[in-house]
Amino acid sequence: MPRGSLARHLIFRLLPPVLVLVAVDLAVTWLVTTKIHLETWLLRDIFWLMLLSQILLVFLVAWVLVSGVRSSLRSINRLADDIKERDLDDLQPLDADGLSSEIVPVVARINDLLRRLDESVKAQKRFIGHAAHQLRTPLSGLKLECELMLANELPQDVRLRAERIKTVTDRMIRLGEQLLVLARADASTRPQDSFQRLDLADWVRNTGAEWVPKARRQHVRLQLRAPEEAVWVDADPLLLTELLGNLIDNALRYGGHVQNIRLQVNATPPALVVEDDGRGIDPAHQERVFDAFYRAPDSDAAGSGLGLAIVREIAQAHGAWWSLTSTPQIEGTRVSIVFPGPRMGTHLNRQ
Repeated sequence: MPRGSLARHLIFRLLPPVLVLVAVDLAVTWLVTTKIHLETWLLRDIFWLMLLSQILLVFLVAWVLVSGVRSSLRSINRLADDIKERDLDDLQPLDADGLSSEIVPVVARINDLLRRLDESVKAQKRFIGHAAHQLRTPLSGLKLECELMLANELPQDVRLRAERIKTVTDRMIRLGEQLLVLARADASTRPQDSFQRLDLADWVRNTGAEWVPKARRQHVRLQLRAPEEAVWVDADPLLLTELLGNLIDNALRYGGHVQNIRLQVNATPPALVVEDDGRGIDPAHQERVFDAFYRAPDSDAAGSGLGLAIVREIAQAHGAWWSLTSTPQIEGTRVSIVFPGPRMGTHLNRQ
């Protein structure tokens, strides 16, 4: 039997207690047959003594077997717990240390499958990132040509067509930028390596202020509530800018008759909350709004369906926990992002 095999472990684990039990059984049998006098013991007493000793022996053997098998399967249970606790995006190889030789080939095949799957996913994400990057230049050129056309005197029908082309081009450029953000937030690219320690309250004040003009043009009041003291987190400022921008843009675009958008920063634990007083999200769609390219059937605004998917990916990259609350619990929609606090290079992944 090879070293480290399950059968070898069971034999070495079970053989000593089994030999002890056999010795005890022989000792009891010898005691009954040689030391007990028939004059003082009835055959019925001897029968019951033998029966009780055998029942006790069976229970002891069963306990030894169960404890031995459990100890042998402890490494397999550890492997099962490791798989259960993994995130959906974690395709790293499984740890085969301490496993029996019968299980190691199975784990090796699983690791090989995970490696090929990880390579396939990375290839797809690289293609998306490269395609989005390559499309940005010709789309920017097309947008510039439309703007130059619209700056001149044009027939009305030509102007309408040029404006439609410019609108579609803007949407395609925005889609490309969102795809690039998704590629940047991918866990396999280790965005944690570019994390900086920043004051979340001060950062939201500066970044949120950039959205005030657009909110005013739509007659929406943008409010901020943040503590005066610093709220430190480790984060990528560019990714956080996309996260906050997508949350505000979603509220402006899909909130309906929104009058107020509130940005709130909490200190314990560090959290960012974006809440609007719009029409909210139907409960039937709240579970799916974070899926990529998903748009609610009743949505009447143009969009790619990537806004909240980007929010989810960026939150995951920061080890943050996120939640959405909407109708009927509250009037409007509230998205909360709870950060793990200052933890440079964090590997946390909360959901």
